[in-house]
Amino acid sequence: MKKDHRPYYLKWLSHKFEKWYANHFLAPQCEHFGQNLVFMKPWGLILYGEQISIGDYTTLIATMEKRIRLTSWTANGKSGKVEIGRHCLICPGTRIMSATAITIGDDCMMAQNVCITDADWHDLYDRSASIGNTEAVTIDKNVWIGDSAMICKGVHIGENAVIGAGSVVAKDIPANAIAAGNPASVIKYLDMDRPIISRSQWMADPKRMGEYFDAVERIMREKNSLFGWFRTMLFPRKGD
Repeated sequence: MKKDHRPYYLKWLSHKFEKWYANHFLAPQCEHFGQNLVFMKPWGLILYGEQISIGDYTTLIATMEKRIRLTSWTANGKSGKVEIGRHCLICPGTRIMSATAITIGDDCMMAQNVCITDADWHDLYDRSASIGNTEAVTIDKNVWIGDSAMICKGVHIGENAVIGAGSVVAKDIPANAIAAGNPASVIKYLDMDRPIISRSQWMADPKRMGEYFDAVERIMREKNSLFGWFRTMLFPRKGD
């Protein structure tokens, strides 16, 4: 479909249901479940383990084809830990798997199919071992991780850094660097004379932003009707 044909009130009800679902089914599974989280298809978010925290105003976008998986694995009496900061963006297919600790700072953005892990998950020689080597991962504030990038155990990524699509990050990346490749290496640095606008700055007035997006939804759907929506679902035609 080129357009969402649902009338405004159906989209509003959909948002309400997603919020209810997240609070009812996901919040109890988290050590910390932030305020004003935004979910798209929260039933596509899979949580496993005890120590999972999601910061305020974070947006999580899942699809049934590309679920988001957050895992804190327990082995040998010790639990992994996943801590996601405020105002982050997590896109479909993202997997974050911890046996020790993964800390993601405020304002970070993870594109589709990003994988972040702090363990090998099997030993090189004793492949019956369930964890293998493990070392904490730290991602500082305002880091942007591109599509299908993989962040490996023990890595520290500095503030504002950008990780290119498809990169495999096996070593530390300094602040303000743009890194890409397999293994990822720094290809250049951001121009620090230019301002960097973070998601928290963009969302500085959440009430005003909410009112703006609500007004946009109303305008976009003012010609939509329940009958028209049913027609597109049952009898789609060119241009829908």
